[in-house]
Order: sequence, then C-alpha cells, then structure tokens
Amino acid sequence: MHAITIPEPGGPEALVWAEVPDPVPGEGEVLVDVVSSAVNRADVLQRQGFYNPPPGASPYPGLECSGRISAIGAGVTGWSVGDEVCALLAGGGYAEKVAVPVGQLLPVPAGLDLVLAAALPEVTATVWSNVFMVAHLRPAETLLVHGGSSGIGTMAIQLAKAVGARVAVTAGGPEKLARCAELGADILIDYREQDFVEEIGRATDGAGADVILDIIGAKYLDRNVQALAVNGRLAIIGLQGGAKGELNLGALLSKRAAVTATSLRGRPLAEKAAIVAAVREHVWPLLADGVVRPVVDRTLPMADAAEAHRVMESSTHIGKVLLRSPAAA
Repeated sequence: MHAITIPEPGGPEALVWAEVPDPVPGEGEVLVDVVSSAVNRADVLQRQGFYNPPPGASPYPGLECSGRISAIGAGVTGWSVGDEVCALLAGGGYAEKVAVPVGQLLPVPAGLDLVLAAALPEVTATVWSNVFMVAHLRPAETLLVHGGSSGIGTMAIQLAKAVGARVAVTAGGPEKLARCAELGADILIDYREQDFVEEIGRATDGAGADVILDIIGAKYLDRNVQALAVNGRLAIIGLQGGAKGELNLGALLSKRAAVTATSLRGRPLAEKAAIVAAVREHVWPLLADGVVRPVVDRTLPMADAAEAHRVMESSTHIGKVLLRSPAAA
C-alpha cells in the first residue's frame, strides 16, 4: 500500500507519499481500506517532530479515517467485511489501509457520505469527552469555545446547542464568526479586536462562562479563569499558546472552579473505547437526524497532504480539511 511518511521532520514538504508494507490486523482489530482521512493539529506537530505516536501505533500521521472493513482479526464480533465505518486512530490515517482496534470503530451515520464521515471521530470524541463527560455542560449553561471556526469548534457549537446550552465563541474575523453564527453560536467575539473576558462578562451580566473549551493553553490561562463563572469548569485540550502559564489559585478558589487538561491519542484502549461508545450513544442519533453535521472546508487528494498541512497552518480554513484516498476515486 501507499502512505504518507515522514522520513525527516520538517515543513509540509517533509510529507512523502511512499510505498510501505500493508498492516495486518491483530487480535481485537479490523483492517480498514481507507477512503478518507482528516487533518488535525496533532498531525502538524508530528510532522515537525514534536508529537511522536504512542508505542505500538502506526508511524504514519492521521488520527481518524473512514472506509470499509477488508479483514477481521481474531476475537472480533459485531462487524463484517464490507461494513462502512469511521474510526478513531492513534495514527495511520494518512494511508490506504489501517488496522483499527474494534473499540474505536463507529458505523457511518445514516444519510452521511462515506468521505465526509472521516471528519467525525476525532472531533466528536474530543468534544463529547471534554465538554460533557468531564466538564458536564448542562442545559441553559454558557459554553465558551476558543477557536469556534475550527473542526473542534464547529462541532462543539452544534453539540452544545443540541443540549440546550448557550454558546459563545472566539474566532478571527467576521467571516469565521458569521459561520459560527450559522451553526448556532449566540455570542460572537473577534479575538483580534475584542477582549473575550470583557465580552463574556457583558453578555452574561457579569456571571461568566460555566464551561470553557480551550485550545490555546498558557497564553489564555489567567484570562480563562477570569472569564469563568462560579463553579465554572475550564477544559484545556491544546497548547497553541504555550505549555507553561501562571495559575492564580486564589481566583480559582474564590470561584470554586476546576481546571482539567486532557489528550486523546495516548489514552489506554479501554478509555478510548468508552469514549467512542458514549459518542455512538449520544452523538450518532443527532447526526442521523441532521441536528449535527460535520463542517468540511475542503477535500484534497491524500498524496497532496503537504498542501493540506499548509492550509491548516495558515488558519484560513473553517471546519475540517479532508484527505481523499485513491480508493475514493
């Protein structure tokens, strides 16, 4: 098969479409013929040499995919060769084939194109696990999403609205904010022109956000705590603004607030399977009913992964950037 390899870390040109050995499904795994994969920030970090796959994972980038099951390993039940699926991966999505632990498989939602299904596993698992399983967002609460026009952000807006929450977003510029509004965002904050702490305070009559989903990290840490409501929950899932920041524990104590930080890629298989099962139970019906939909900016041939990474790094996209395998042609 062919896969996107990284012979040496570097810029987008470091991604090389090359012939590699076919993966073999082990016990509890299936082999998926990949139709589409999606680009995530973690892939960019891996390409740069900053985020290696966990032990035993595929060396190729790609944290999610869609495709068809072509082989089944020992001990697998409930799935058949030919089933159309999408999957959460620890790596290997930028390839023509990938071996997937059975607990990380999802059926393609009813009515959704197989290519577009690749846009779902990572964002739905990330948003559901952090906003709902960890931060316990409830109806009528206010969720602040940093990077509202990103793949994570566009899914977080829709899921929060689906459960009856109020949604605030930060994004850069009127075009991105307008798209967030179309998805249901109630409070629109241009981080280039506005202070999100002031805007959240104004929009909530000084109460603040009950839950904040943050991709920035250190740069926003102190201001996020300022923006939290009493009993608020800050969920950090990214470090685009740095890894080390100063936390005002006095402010945190006064608000009886909580800060959590999670990653998905390196979790044990059982934890990933539990998250995927929760996503299938709670999110998949919303997708089948058309209440929630993936937001895809563009789809490029997988061999053009370098261009997809340039788009990702430019931050000009809205929603997900997909890579189509030759099998989808």
